[in-house]
Amino acid sequence: MLKLRILTAAVVLPLLLAAMFLLPNSWWSIALVVPLLVAGHEWARLAGFGRGVEAAFLVVLLAGCALLWLAAIPAAQRPGNAAAVTDRAVYALGLAFWCVIAPCWLWLKLVVRQRFALAAAGLVVLLPTWLALARLQNDAMLLMLLLAVIWIADSAAYFTGRALGRHKLAPAISPGKTREGVGGAFAAVTVYALALHFSLFSMRDLPMIIAGFFSMTALSIMGDLFESWLKRNAGVKDSGSIFPGHGGMLDRIDGVTAALPLAALIFI
Repeated sequence: MLKLRILTAAVVLPLLLAAMFLLPNSWWSIALVVPLLVAGHEWARLAGFGRGVEAAFLVVLLAGCALLWLAAIPAAQRPGNAAAVTDRAVYALGLAFWCVIAPCWLWLKLVVRQRFALAAAGLVVLLPTWLALARLQNDAMLLMLLLAVIWIADSAAYFTGRALGRHKLAPAISPGKTREGVGGAFAAVTVYALALHFSLFSMRDLPMIIAGFFSMTALSIMGDLFESWLKRNAGVKDSGSIFPGHGGMLDRIDGVTAALPLAALIFI
């Protein structure tokens, strides 16, 4: 399984980075709609939507992308406007979900069956992610460095948990995750932040970088746990099978959905 995971990453990661650095922002934003719809399909599957409800959900998701695209056009014409007010409102909405609603959802171990609530949650999870990925690609290097925070935290948690894991983090939600893995994630992100500090950033930036990266790491863990709870309620191991050895699109972007709206608020 580990070899398959590494092989899949070796194929997918160069393609992702090539698109990130080579595509104009408009084409990158359009290309992101494909994984967004795949993630939307998987969300609908976990939520137990029928075909009609799933189709309506995907149409609303696509319409949301179009509206956010159109909202950015006037903002782009104003010099010095780094992010439109609409963008920040969407990021803040996503952040509120991950900081308030998702923790309560997990704490109370809610099993939500109401389709409207699940559809609304799916929109709040996926639309800010698409928007953050689209806007941050205007500085492709910054986007790569921010995504690396999530990738490093996830990989460090996985390997540290396998090697040292003894104490379960949330056994009723995700039995495979351990407190030692969480510690490994924060340790690896600390090393990464210090490496960036000494190579790219000034001393005055270090507190903001560490605070931002730690917050992103905590949120990425929340996103991982939340998706694990959805899968447990749906009775499935993976959200899909599009990535051999990794599972579905949501399995790969669960941490990204939670952490990137905050990153966009901080770093754009």
